[in-house]
Amino acid sequence: MNSEAVAQYLHENPEFFEQHSSLLAEVFLPHPHGGRAISLAERQQLALRDKNRLLETKLRELIQFGEENDAISEKMHRLAVSLLGARDLDAVLNTAYFNLREDFDVPHVAIRIWTGIEQAVRPEFIGASIEMCAFADELINPKCGPQLLEEAPSWFGEAGPNLRSFAFVALRAENSFGLLAMASEDAERFYPEMGTLYLKRLGELVSAALLRYLK
Repeated sequence: MNSEAVAQYLHENPEFFEQHSSLLAEVFLPHPHGGRAISLAERQQLALRDKNRLLETKLRELIQFGEENDAISEKMHRLAVSLLGARDLDAVLNTAYFNLREDFDVPHVAIRIWTGIEQAVRPEFIGASIEMCAFADELINPKCGPQLLEEAPSWFGEAGPNLRSFAFVALRAENSFGLLAMASEDAERFYPEMGTLYLKRLGELVSAALLRYLK
């Protein structure tokens, strides 16, 4: 009989150790962390302790994730309230910049818009290239990582050459009408595998606020 057959038999016949309880004290196994041999009962206790420690670690991680999500949700709420209170286009743009820098701790933020405005009175409405518009049209979900749009670093002035990671969020109604870009000198701040749910919601909030004042 091989070990797999023994394991299957014991799994299918849990009453075995009730009928042969003396084996619990007579069978000795190597200690999982080295050293002396221990009984089967002691080995089971150690296995349960290890399992409990693993579950406790996972629980702490879940609590941490929950707290982080609660904090982000609170920031999103504050941003939404601030955008609702903005009374004109300048106020919407300034509110978005302020909240992202101060509340979300994003060091560099830039917005570009290429529709719905008759006069380019702010830098957000200047210089929308064909490549930028095409990039935003294809950007159904936010995209994060290193430089993905060649002209993007120039939007951030003197900081541009030092930026190492970017997050791009399309501003859209039915079609894209702009692009929200966030950047950092930290190469790991915006990385390709990061979750983008809140970034997408952020884009939806800013888009809705801007559309109130764009023609």
